[in-house]
Amino acid sequence: MSTPDLLYSEAEDDLRAAVRSLLTDRCPPATVLSEAESGRAHDVALWGALGAEMGTAGLLVPDKLGGQGATAREAAVVMEELGRAVAPVPYLTSAVLAVGALLGCDTDQEPVARLLGALAEGRTVGALAVPLSTMAGVPGPPAATVRADGDGTLSGQVSSVAGAAGADVLLVPATGADGYGLYAVETAETSVTVEPLTSLDLTRPLAAVTLTGAPARRLAGPDRAAAAIGRALLTGAGLLASEQLGVAEWCLTETVRHTKERHQFGRPVGSFQALKHRMAALWLELVSARATARYAADALATDSPDTPVAVAVAQAHCAEVAVRAAEECVQLHGGIGMTWEHPAHLYLKRAKSAEIALGTPGRHRQALAGLVDLAAPTG
Repeated sequence: MSTPDLLYSEAEDDLRAAVRSLLTDRCPPATVLSEAESGRAHDVALWGALGAEMGTAGLLVPDKLGGQGATAREAAVVMEELGRAVAPVPYLTSAVLAVGALLGCDTDQEPVARLLGALAEGRTVGALAVPLSTMAGVPGPPAATVRADGDGTLSGQVSSVAGAAGADVLLVPATGADGYGLYAVETAETSVTVEPLTSLDLTRPLAAVTLTGAPARRLAGPDRAAAAIGRALLTGAGLLASEQLGVAEWCLTETVRHTKERHQFGRPVGSFQALKHRMAALWLELVSARATARYAADALATDSPDTPVAVAVAQAHCAEVAVRAAEECVQLHGGIGMTWEHPAHLYLKRAKSAEIALGTPGRHRQALAGLVDLAAPTG
């Protein structure tokens, strides 16, 4: 097995520069705050520029299906920058989770290929209708709370679905006479209700989806559907680590900048030894987080047999580093860090919500112990 390359390639650096330039121009903190208060599911104009015009929505989709034919490494770079900006766009939910689930289906089937092409264009938004807390790798596929009726319709409810509000198509796991399956449902149907929920992270809102005899198209049968959803969740968790890395990097950079400029007793507060130690410790954790996130992205890109281990390590570490960095950012900014006008709270909320998304650090550590055959302590 070849040694993973954790360094960024020239193409990845170019992609980062382009995405960062767009987000700097179109997604400054004031705009994110305004969008969070707007009640909209996501920033439609920003998603159009990022997903459709720049083509990032189709990074994971093969060329022959209308995408960019890139890998998880490039998608991870985009996720890092979205974390830095806490951008209110459906990249994780549509371009990663929904696309990932479809890629696990039979892409030679016309309905699957057509839907993949639409998502790759960025003009159609999809969402995988499972609770955001759902974790890959647990025994069996995610439990279906929706039933497939014999007349080609679906009925039931799924709660805490990220990206459902604002989505055009839902990919819904359901069980029926034909067993477990993955179905496509258009949200424009009157039999589909998407009710926004009160979410901690306003930049990634959750919703409850209710289907009442909703017309649906079956995309995959029992075995293939379970594998497709599992792979999508694994990919989502691995790339979420890169977003958490981006959140932590912004928080540390902003904290260092503030403590250099803020003066007390005639000197910058950042020169006080206690604060130096706290920021130095955070920097060390961030370096480790970058290594684990990059390894997870590379493992996904190369379809490495170590992918489940790499993702579990990345999520167990990066989730906690992001939360710690955001907490330090709020605390070391003093009183201003507690205000609504300062963007620090957006990063803390994104970090806290991402910590329980696609599996908590504790659940990933538990999964890792099983993967590497590490017995639990006794006595």
